[in-house]
Amino acid sequence: MKAAREAASEVAGRGKQRPALLGVTILTSLDAAALKHIGMRGTPATQAVALARLAKEAGLDGVVASAHEVRAVRQACGPKFLIVVPGVRPAAASADDQSRVATPAEAIRAGANYLVVGRPITAAPDPRAAAQAIRQEIAAGTS
Repeated sequence: MKAAREAASEVAGRGKQRPALLGVTILTSLDAAALKHIGMRGTPATQAVALARLAKEAGLDGVVASAHEVRAVRQACGPKFLIVVPGVRPAAASADDQSRVATPAEAIRAGANYLVVGRPITAAPDPRAAAQAIRQEIAAGTS
């Protein structure tokens, strides 16, 4: 992580905009049982916060974390720390292979800076209509 930060700083030193650097905490497809199976102790929340703290200490700008951990990561890392939330599903959508999902409005209310909405759009018969419906769900849920 420190090497990535140094490389990004070099880019910025050449007059280019420094890219935001993000670390990944716990994949949204992993639940507590899966973590235990791969040898990780603790809950997804405790692990995500610990990994977010490491990312911040290394100088990263933020992390990718489940909506379930956003509030705890925000509390641990502060208001300017970026949090990108994958596993975002509209209210009526299937969770697919994701264990820790949230609706777009839930993720935003939790404090996400950015949402990752993949399959609910890309696998939809009409991706444009799916994206518009998600946009409406966000507007309705955060008003």
